Amino acid sequence: MAKQKKQPRPKAITPKGFRDYFGAEVDERKQMLDQIAAVYHRYGFDALESSAVETVEALGKFLPDVDRPNEGVFAWQEYDEKGDGDWMALRYDLTAPLARVYAEHRNDLPTPYRRYAMGPVWRNEKPGPGRFRQFYQCDADTVGTASMAADAEICAMLADTLETVGIPRGDYVVRVNNRKVLNGVLEVMGVEEGPSRDAVLRTIDKFDKVGEAGVRELLGKGRLDASGAYIDGVGLSDEQAAPVLAFLTSKGDTAEKTLANLRAAVGDSVIGAEGVAELEEIASLLGAQGYGPDRIVIDPSVVRGLGYYTGPVFEAELTFEIHDEKGRPRQFGSVAGGGRYDDLVKRFTGQAVPATGVSIGVDRLLAALHAKGRIGGKAAGPVVVTVMDKARLADYQAMVGELRQAGIRAEVYLGNPKNFGNQLKYADKRGSPVAIIAGSDEFEAGQVQIKDLVLGAKIAESATLEEWKERPSQFECDRDDMVARVREIIEANDG
Repeated sequence: MAKQKKQPRPKAITPKGFRDYFGAEVDERKQMLDQIAAVYHRYGFDALESSAVETVEALGKFLPDVDRPNEGVFAWQEYDEKGDGDWMALRYDLTAPLARVYAEHRNDLPTPYRRYAMGPVWRNEKPGPGRFRQFYQCDADTVGTASMAADAEICAMLADTLETVGIPRGDYVVRVNNRKVLNGVLEVMGVEEGPSRDAVLRTIDKFDKVGEAGVRELLGKGRLDASGAYIDGVGLSDEQAAPVLAFLTSKGDTAEKTLANLRAAVGDSVIGAEGVAELEEIASLLGAQGYGPDRIVIDPSVVRGLGYYTGPVFEAELTFEIHDEKGRPRQFGSVAGGGRYDDLVKRFTGQAVPATGVSIGVDRLLAALHAKGRIGGKAAGPVVVTVMDKARLADYQAMVGELRQAGIRAEVYLGNPKNFGNQLKYADKRGSPVAIIAGSDEFEAGQVQIKDLVLGAKIAESATLEEWKERPSQFECDRDDMVARVREIIEANDG
């Protein structure tokens, strides 16, 4: 009989493009999600938690550069007894599921419907540095109103949210543009719907990477990229390209100047004039609430997902400087974006339903706060009650119970108690601020030993022997005073 081949052990490795999150990272994200949710809730938005799985048909083809319905998403086919079945996929954003939810439940929902949603999304894309296949988004959307007040409100709420999570005024700007203005520019140029217009839109979308000169070349004959490869241009003449460049560079010193430049760029286009009027109304509504250009500006260079949005678009950009992995200075860039998408629900209902919303990239926002040193560092662990006598485990549990009842995070050491040094090493690895020590002598005397692990670490790093005596990191106290003395140490370390 042939010897059975031994099954190889699975590799303990995170799938490519994914990562694991531990303790402090999870806590930081939860705190940020709670802060964002509080702002959204204050603005009158209700929470929605929809399924993480949708049909591919419901998700639609809204990912960039996607030709097939299951490209860019994690998809699978569910078969019935006949061998047929729907294609299912993990959601790639929180907006497409909202369109399905609203279309399905619209008769039971208020109009307008204001909802916020938070959670992971998945994209089957090539991963890279800082680019993962699973990440968190925080969305807020208003469905069922064409009022520009809804768009202005989203921008104001976005500014408030950034300041709430720790991005002070001056370190961010919310930039606002309008797809209708661009449509007016294309109309003035005489660029019809089709491949030519798509090529122009793709070129405009590269403005933030290649600048005015690069866009001019790409609208014309083409240009050499950074690698030396030649990229063919759209083939427009300088005269044809002029309206696009005028549009992209029309930002003035004030909103009034920018709007005047945009009116000139759209010429006699009706749709273009409508877009400029919408921007003017948004600026007026924001100004009435006290949101000036130090927080929110009209900026024609914002070109987000041009095939997706139908009106105003907005983007939150962090303006402070950080250093990349090679130590080179660069601006952090965008952490949120959104806009008006009046055609998304129409896919289900056949009727146009106006909608506008914003999505915050939570992981990028957390990375920005880490880069500025505004969050991070070693998180405080629980108080550890050490075990000197296994027969008294119930007494140790009583101690930890008192600490927890007082609102203090605490645990009893549950490993092998024979080596006391290992218990303190465990407490150190947990980042514990305090260790409680009690053996038979302490129990008989009604006392405990309290070890201030934070102070002990500082003294071990820098203090002389005399300073050890003056500032003892371990002391004895009455058992009844244990909770109060532990609280004093924790509060002193937090201060």
